[in-house]
Amino acid sequence: MGGTEKRKVDVVVLSDVHLGTYGCHAEELNKYLKSIEPKRLILNGDIIDIWQFSKRYWPQSHMKVVKRIISLMAKGVKVTYITGNHDEMLRKFAGLSIGKMKIKNKTVLNLDNGKRAWIFHGDVFDVTMQHSKWLAKMGSVGYDLLIHINSLINAISVRMGRGKISMSKKIKDSVKSAVKFINNFEKIAADIGISNGYDYVVCGHIHTPEIREIHNDKGSITYMNSGDWIENLTALEYSQGGWKIFKYNDADFLHEDDEFVDPNQQELFNQMLEEFTLKRA
Repeated sequence: MGGTEKRKVDVVVLSDVHLGTYGCHAEELNKYLKSIEPKRLILNGDIIDIWQFSKRYWPQSHMKVVKRIISLMAKGVKVTYITGNHDEMLRKFAGLSIGKMKIKNKTVLNLDNGKRAWIFHGDVFDVTMQHSKWLAKMGSVGYDLLIHINSLINAISVRMGRGKISMSKKIKDSVKSAVKFINNFEKIAADIGISNGYDYVVCGHIHTPEIREIHNDKGSITYMNSGDWIENLTALEYSQGGWKIFKYNDADFLHEDDEFVDPNQQELFNQMLEEFTLKRA
């Protein structure tokens, strides 16, 4: 990867990028997007973190991701932006088309193998989101702070030759309630997908990349989650009739980046996001 020849992919699903936060790996995502030639791009929620948006933090690497997506649209790639909880204010614009991009709250993708994929962000299954949104927002700020601290610890750990660690992943893995929540989330999504006759159910939200078969007494379905670009750096890819999880590996990509971001474009985008932020309450 990383050369001039782009890898052809039928469908790419990204979620939980959280542009505008310290934990977002925008540079890595931009390298990935530059390396592929998708026919369709599904942005499955929490792409821009409007909850935590601050005009003080919107680096060029984050703007480059936005430019890269616009560039794909200009080349004829169909882009579907599915709203999540961190960009929930966009839900009022569901059904709106902007060039090759359409904003939706959920979508059904008819694949070339005759199967159907039901795609939505997944926060509708989050009890905290439904009943204590203030608590969810507080947790989001704490999570971003943890990721920021983790990046500093990793910088020291790498220099000492010990490699990187994920503090939040270790916490999730060690807390039974978190594991139970993830399992319940997957089961609920699968049960509803099976009852509606879908072949695949595709979510984001819980930052846990997964492809697995789930069965109940009414049938079975393939549950998939695209993960995130905070810790896992993953995407779902569909090509030649099959799905797989893409996992970013920095060694596979070139490190040169000669892209230029016009400061005026960046300032205009900052102003637009700031207006959305003021209207979100």
